[in-house]
Amino acid sequence: MNQKEELIVRIKDLAREKNAIILAHNYQVPEVQDIADLTGDSLALSIQASKTDAAMIIFCGVHFMAEAASIVCPDKKVIIPVEDAGCAMADMLTAEQLRGLKKEHPGAPVVTYVNSSAEVKAESDICCTSANAVQVVKWTGAREVIMTPDRNLAAWVRRHTDQVIHAWDGYCPIHDDLSVVELKKAMAEHPDAVVMAHPECTEQVLELADVVRSTSGMLDYAKSSSAEEFIVATENGLIHALEKENPGKRFFFASANMICKDMKKTGLPEILKALEDETPEVKVPEDIRIKAYRAVDRMLQVPRD
Repeated sequence: MNQKEELIVRIKDLAREKNAIILAHNYQVPEVQDIADLTGDSLALSIQASKTDAAMIIFCGVHFMAEAASIVCPDKKVIIPVEDAGCAMADMLTAEQLRGLKKEHPGAPVVTYVNSSAEVKAESDICCTSANAVQVVKWTGAREVIMTPDRNLAAWVRRHTDQVIHAWDGYCPIHDDLSVVELKKAMAEHPDAVVMAHPECTEQVLELADVVRSTSGMLDYAKSSSAEEFIVATENGLIHALEKENPGKRFFFASANMICKDMKKTGLPEILKALEDETPEVKVPEDIRIKAYRAVDRMLQVPRD
């Protein structure tokens, strides 16, 4: 048994012993995705975990994701293996800044993307995901809506509603940096490939895409599509899951540069140490958790198309 195999055995044994569930976001490195009990989008993972009898969650992702798990699973101990694994987009908006934005647009409901801090969620009326943002904004019925923190997701929603969208000027650097030139180069190299893009990309990139989907949406689309080749315009970690679920189909990077360094900080040694030490723990204060949960729960009441 080699060192990696030994690590995997120790992790699985310890997780079983401590009644822990391992969650991994779709952008994690392959060996972390492979060892996880559940893989997927950030909020969906937390909701799935809340329905289990696990006492502990090891969340392989970034900090706001572990916070989301704490929000929806207050009875479980939430551990993030790498404490400084953060999200640039989530860090672009504070609760204080959001309170200022609300004063600028009094009465406008705040729709906040789940890629945000617990404090920002707590200041929001309702949350959304990249998959349901359009439905959530329409569901508010408001003439004017504040959307935070992603300007690109807000622009995508603006294209699909007749509501006035006041967007915070935040963005994911990984998606925002993908250029039209890079995508067109990939398209020229793979002319038969379907282009799947994440709505965190810029409007110019999304205009070139055949389909715009969340990461889970891309997985569903690739599985159901008769196409054999796909260009994937999101963080490159998703290709591992796409290839696992679709043997025989081919997936290509929109750009080799679409790598989130924070998502790659977690490896098997970090997971083992997190299980052994049961730290670093992420625990959202109860007053903030209740308000944040209210915004998440409202989103769950929105009918799906």
